[in-house]
Amino acid sequence: MWRTRGVSLTTRILAVNVIALALLAGGFFYLDSYRTQLINERFRLARAEVEIAATALGNAPPAERRRLMAAIGLSQVLQLRLYAADGALEADSFRLARPSFVFVDPAKEAWYQLAARALDRGVDAIVGAPAIENYREPATPGPANWPEIARARQSGRTEVFLRYAPDRTPVITAATPVGVSGEMLLSMRNALDVTQAVRDARQTLVIIIGLALLLSVQLSLFLARTIVQPLRALVRAAVRVRLGRDRAVVVPRLPDRGDEIGLLARAFSDMTHALRRQIDAVESFAADVAHELKNPLASLASAVEAMDKVEDPALRRQLAAIATHDVQRLRRLISEIAEASRIDAALSRATFAPIDLALLAAQLVGARGVRPGTTGCPIRFRRGQGDTRVAGDGLQLERVIDNLLDNAVSFSPPDGEVALDIWADGARVLLSVSDDGPGIGAQEREKVFERFHSVRPAAEAFGEHSGLGLAIARSIVEAHDGTLTIVDKPDGTVGACLLLTLPPLHDEDDD
Repeated sequence: MWRTRGVSLTTRILAVNVIALALLAGGFFYLDSYRTQLINERFRLARAEVEIAATALGNAPPAERRRLMAAIGLSQVLQLRLYAADGALEADSFRLARPSFVFVDPAKEAWYQLAARALDRGVDAIVGAPAIENYREPATPGPANWPEIARARQSGRTEVFLRYAPDRTPVITAATPVGVSGEMLLSMRNALDVTQAVRDARQTLVIIIGLALLLSVQLSLFLARTIVQPLRALVRAAVRVRLGRDRAVVVPRLPDRGDEIGLLARAFSDMTHALRRQIDAVESFAADVAHELKNPLASLASAVEAMDKVEDPALRRQLAAIATHDVQRLRRLISEIAEASRIDAALSRATFAPIDLALLAAQLVGARGVRPGTTGCPIRFRRGQGDTRVAGDGLQLERVIDNLLDNAVSFSPPDGEVALDIWADGARVLLSVSDDGPGIGAQEREKVFERFHSVRPAAEAFGEHSGLGLAIARSIVEAHDGTLTIVDKPDGTVGACLLLTLPPLHDEDDD
């Protein structure tokens, strides 16, 4: 993994592709090896040619030697020089017949040949090729100008030497003894084909590298564009969301992309919407809290101010009772508000585990028998068919069921009954809590889930219920991907029926 800071993704993509091309460019080293192989082949050819020519000259009569040298020089594109034992030049094929080759004058060549030679020097410098001596026509024809003759005379074997012509083409010379009289034969060839073969191969390699580089750059830019541009759009949207200057920031979802970038965009968009809903919920909750606290605070302030002005002891006791009631109401509101805030924080950190909802409900119903406030209002528990296991937070689901039972008991008359039924239909796990109370009108069934909204009989003491219970229960259920609604009682009798649905536990959730 790259940890270089400040290096853009586009640069990294380009670098990765260019590195591969750089490895391809290492083919120049192969070309140097190819050139060396060609030169070695020409060395072997030059050695064979000069030895064959020496054998032919050694066996030929003296009168035939000159004609034979001229013929060999013309047919093999060679220059042959025959030196006597004392070093005198006996014959030169270029003087006996027309020259079979002429060195190219670099000054008269086209510009691209000059560029080719410059490239030759550059490649030699890159690959570290050994320095090659330049060929110069000797001022005198003696064998002292040819070190290969001295070496061949000393070793008695054929010696081959390499030089560069003025146009940087190889000049290959070979010297070998002729017969036993001390004569030496020198052959020289201008191997133009070696240079041309290397240049052709290098030209092909350069074209391939150029095309590959162009294609690689285009593909890299395309790849970078398909990756970097959507990421930059997401970054800009994230910055606007963070600054909070535009509540209507549209995070691109990239619906046409099914790759990881598309998944990231949609996940980021969903996260932004969830964050916006959470922020709106917090702002709404804060406004509701401020509104709910104003009423008891205003009543408490009025009662306290009036107590200083009232002399009647009975009226002062009445004002003190009002102040005490308002203080208790404030304490209850603050406690339930704090509890609602803690539940939201707990749900954001909760780890869901397999839970048998029927077993949990049965335990809660059994435990309520020893709790105060349930006398005269029995709770009937019935378990239906199906697997009632769900994935969730046990404490929070217990709070929901307990809240629904408390709500049902508070509405039921003393001789009424609360029914808790639980069953599963394969697609859902359902739990209903019914009571024999006055019921909830159709127009109020959604309002009762709003914070601080309570539909209570007028006979009940004002301020005894904060209206947060069902709102908290629904937020917990929705955090479990479930629903909490109010429906008609199945038997058609008067009363309220709250229906809780949760997704069933799947096999992968149980792992």
